[in-house]
Amino acid sequence: MRIGYPCVNVMLGCRSNRHFRLASYSERRVVDTVRENLDCLLEILRFNADHDIRFFRISSDLVPFASHSVCQFDWVSRFRREMEKVGEAVDAYNMRISMHPGQFAVLNSPDGGVLDSTMRELLYHSRLLAAMGLDPSAKIQVHVGGVYGDKEKSLLRFIERYRRLPAELRQRLVLENDDRSYTVRDCLRVHGHTGVPVLLDALHHELNGSGDTLVEAVALCAATWRQVDGPLMLDYSQRAGSGRRGGHASTVDVDRFERFLESTLPFDFDLMLEIKDKEQSVLKVGPIVARDPRFQRA
Repeated sequence: MRIGYPCVNVMLGCRSNRHFRLASYSERRVVDTVRENLDCLLEILRFNADHDIRFFRISSDLVPFASHSVCQFDWVSRFRREMEKVGEAVDAYNMRISMHPGQFAVLNSPDGGVLDSTMRELLYHSRLLAAMGLDPSAKIQVHVGGVYGDKEKSLLRFIERYRRLPAELRQRLVLENDDRSYTVRDCLRVHGHTGVPVLLDALHHELNGSGDTLVEAVALCAATWRQVDGPLMLDYSQRAGSGRRGGHASTVDVDRFERFLESTLPFDFDLMLEIKDKEQSVLKVGPIVARDPRFQRA
């Protein structure tokens, strides 16, 4: 089991998701921003390795506007060696990498324009991970999408479009349950038609359950992952005391986290902590994780 956090390191003085406004776009500005983002990403990976944090979600903003029509230069060739260095660091540190496109990437949208932009965004993520030389266990997680007045048709539309994706993209996609529309069982239906692995979000399952306990959901989702996909990826967060229904807590409640770990024995998975203070919560639960027999050390 590896444990990690998404996108941003709070304690370091750099960001790997720097971007700028479209009105300020220039190739020179993209080059400068991507170089700084990649330098910071390497710094984050070194920090993580030093603290036995071996799961990390790379920001979708690593290459600003890469999926936008305004971007006409070959960023893969321009940054090939720098991206290979990231992949080499991931291998050297025995890390797991994932990505999560933003809320506007909706594969089952009935809007042709949204679908076109979604395809460009997903292909960007796939090209980025490939440029780093990462194997298919480096995943891109997506949701089924919207309901659009007919949940069954919308679910079938996702299945149809997934089947038409390029093979190199399909091998990286994983499907996550959401907190309102599509449950674990809905995602398992999609898996039955497509073979796409199902990533379990524990908080979403709590808010939008499928009639299964958490442990049952872990077992069901774990069975959808093949050896080439790596272990099940599981997103874990705790509800904020106030605010929106699915809002994440500012920092981890250690006792609740320990009970969660105990409840999921003996299942193995790589665990992403979606807590607002990022690596600080991972470090906070470090002593608990270190006692867990599933935890993978350097």
